[in-house]
Amino acid sequence: MDNMENPWLKLSVLLFMWLSLNCQLCFGADTDTISANQSLSGNQTIVSSGGNFVLGFFSPGNSNYYIGIWYGKISQQTPVWVANRETPVRDIQSSELKISDGNLVLINGSQVEIWSTNIRTSNSSSVVAVLEDTGNLVLRDGPNSSAPLWQSLDHPTHTWLPGGKLSLNKRTNQSQLLTSWKNSEDPAPGLFSLELDPAGTNSYIIRWNRTRQYWSSGPWDEQSRIFSGVPEMRLNYIYNFSFHSDENESYFTYSLYNPQTISRFIMDYSGQIKQLSWLESSQQWNLFWSQPRQQCQVYAFCGAFGSCNEGGLPFCSCLKGFHQKSQTNWNLSDFSDGCERTTRLQCEEDPSLVTGKTDKFLESPNVKLPESARSMSVGSMSECESSCLEYCNCTAYAYDSDGCRIWMTELLDLQQYSQSGSNGRTIYIRLAASEFPSSSNNNGIIIGAVAGSVGLVLCLVIFVIFRWRRQRMINPKVEGSLLAFGYRDLQSATKNFSEKLGGGGFGSVFKGTLPDSSIIAVKQLESINQGEKQFRSEVSTIGTVQHVNLVRLRGFCSEGMKKLLVYDYMPNGSLDVHLFHEENSKALVWKTRYQIALGTARGLTYLHEKCRDCIIHCDIKPENILLDAELCPKVADFGLAKIIGRDFSRVLTTMRGTRGYLAPEWISGVAVTAKADVYSYGMMLFEIVSGRRNSEQNEEGRVSFFPTSVARVIAEDGDVLSLLDPRLNGDAPVDELSRICKVACWCVQDDETHRPSMGQVVQILEGVLDVNVPPIPRSLQVLADNSEHIIFFTESSSSQSSQTPSYASNASSQAKSNTSSTSS
Repeated sequence: MDNMENPWLKLSVLLFMWLSLNCQLCFGADTDTISANQSLSGNQTIVSSGGNFVLGFFSPGNSNYYIGIWYGKISQQTPVWVANRETPVRDIQSSELKISDGNLVLINGSQVEIWSTNIRTSNSSSVVAVLEDTGNLVLRDGPNSSAPLWQSLDHPTHTWLPGGKLSLNKRTNQSQLLTSWKNSEDPAPGLFSLELDPAGTNSYIIRWNRTRQYWSSGPWDEQSRIFSGVPEMRLNYIYNFSFHSDENESYFTYSLYNPQTISRFIMDYSGQIKQLSWLESSQQWNLFWSQPRQQCQVYAFCGAFGSCNEGGLPFCSCLKGFHQKSQTNWNLSDFSDGCERTTRLQCEEDPSLVTGKTDKFLESPNVKLPESARSMSVGSMSECESSCLEYCNCTAYAYDSDGCRIWMTELLDLQQYSQSGSNGRTIYIRLAASEFPSSSNNNGIIIGAVAGSVGLVLCLVIFVIFRWRRQRMINPKVEGSLLAFGYRDLQSATKNFSEKLGGGGFGSVFKGTLPDSSIIAVKQLESINQGEKQFRSEVSTIGTVQHVNLVRLRGFCSEGMKKLLVYDYMPNGSLDVHLFHEENSKALVWKTRYQIALGTARGLTYLHEKCRDCIIHCDIKPENILLDAELCPKVADFGLAKIIGRDFSRVLTTMRGTRGYLAPEWISGVAVTAKADVYSYGMMLFEIVSGRRNSEQNEEGRVSFFPTSVARVIAEDGDVLSLLDPRLNGDAPVDELSRICKVACWCVQDDETHRPSMGQVVQILEGVLDVNVPPIPRSLQVLADNSEHIIFFTESSSSQSSQTPSYASNASSQAKSNTSSTSS
């Protein structure tokens, strides 16, 4: 029998042909392309040519599905663009993304078009959609066409990818928006958006509900190539920034110097813009930069009748007498719905007030008052209260030196300040009378008699407790070499944390006095999530660290979320006060500055090399160098630094530290070493020399970056005295000044292997080693260059770049070599 006459064989061939055709229609010849008569459905995806991005259906955590683009080379699915933000689909098997009439369209299970690119084209049959390796989805008139008919980068959602732009069309006065998700599980447009100011100020602004502006980048400064309100842009060398403006449009864009870096800029549902980098080693996103810096600076973040508090998590809470409108949304950190009354106002229940009752007011002190108040001309607080009671929609009033103000709307943007805050006002919140305890009590006489009879006993008990607590505070529990204090003891010693000495990334520091009259500094830690055992273990380890150039940790407190550290008090404060605040102190003479630099280096050497475990400080800056009565430097704030064993050379940790002092490896995401401290120390040396911040803006609005000036002067063998703090009138030995400038330039080399150890720094500053001329770090040159084409300074080609460079030689040997050359 002929093979083709076999019916089973014919059926197999037909089935094979149908499957081949079906696969071709679904996926196409190119895995990054959707052509006419092709579609995506179910779990099908297309992948960009280099595998960087994927397009397909995804679900952010609920039962809804969206067409989106996400990263293809990282383990955590992270969408960067969403097509149908407001119209999700439920059944992805019957929904399709396809080319139809020259457009890319999304059809749901009911065959209804719910999203489209909405363009017009004359030749619809040749249109293709291509996912590029930049994350841009492009619609083209044929696979070989270069001009896009439509592209996703022109329609951003909440992520601004490198190469994309947020523009202002000057002809239509329309801005492109970067709009937040509603919450972590809902990509629908949220309340917060970033755009180029339609007023033409060349500033980016963040708005709440497209109306209320609460942050601005400041105008673009073409000379300095930064936005004036974001000076830290000058400290960046990962991104290449560009601003364009002509008669048609203005826009800002950026690119990555290293294409292998995975970075994204988002308008977060927290109301903050954030720059994040992917850490492959820890498989997570690391926050590099955000604005506004404080969560409570985001307008109305906690919604109506919600109060924001920076003191701890969660940031939002409802006012007394109110509860969350949506507990589900609050669990997703979406507080936009705000709060609603637990009990309706009396005037709403009984407009005629026939019951004789009335609403009352709850005093809320030390808060930031909301906007949109109405001023009333009254002469007393009682009259102000009565003015509010006249209107059933009056929600609150305030009476102070600014007079009487009442609020006739929902209360938005309330912020509760800490007890030590000085900017707070008092507001009186209107509540139903039933929210207050009844003032009438038939047993009042009996209660008064009982109170009088037990008063003497109560006083006696209080006296005994006070004596016991006083004795316990004088002799607190000893744990290892540290003292374990009670929270109330430290609260009493600091007079309820009333005298603030300063603050930083880990918390605020308060002055206190123990019963034995010794003065202490108490650090109230914030955002510390360690468990009790881990916290005590780390603090106990730090407690064994003793060095003349390290501030002494005397004890600690750990009661639940309340974690505090107790240090010796330093009467001369921190170094930054003496360097940057001329009105507070006399300029430090050069000899003192040099000894501070040397003492700090010795303290860090002890942490890095002399302790049982290597301790990386992670936040070296003038604010963390304290000065005792003799101006001897003490490295402070290393209580919760990173401890690594001697068997390890690196440690992986989340980014910590201060902008302007961060080493490049923090940003690139690799595990850090003690060389991260060396970089921060070098940045601080520049400030010790100049007596000013490394990045400053002058009266003309131009921003200067001092480390770049030092690097150039050193490389060109220029006048180092020109770098000295002008208040010293050139009174400094040239050799010491030159030595400290060279050390600083070595410390801030981009490659950590090219930086000296802190032990070598000590030897150089002591004169044991002589320091060679350093190469100009590439990052400093990038920051200084204001032209379109950046000139990179690299090390010489004589194999020096592949080896550890020579920082120094024996002081007896005067052979010095310049390890750098320049090329463009």
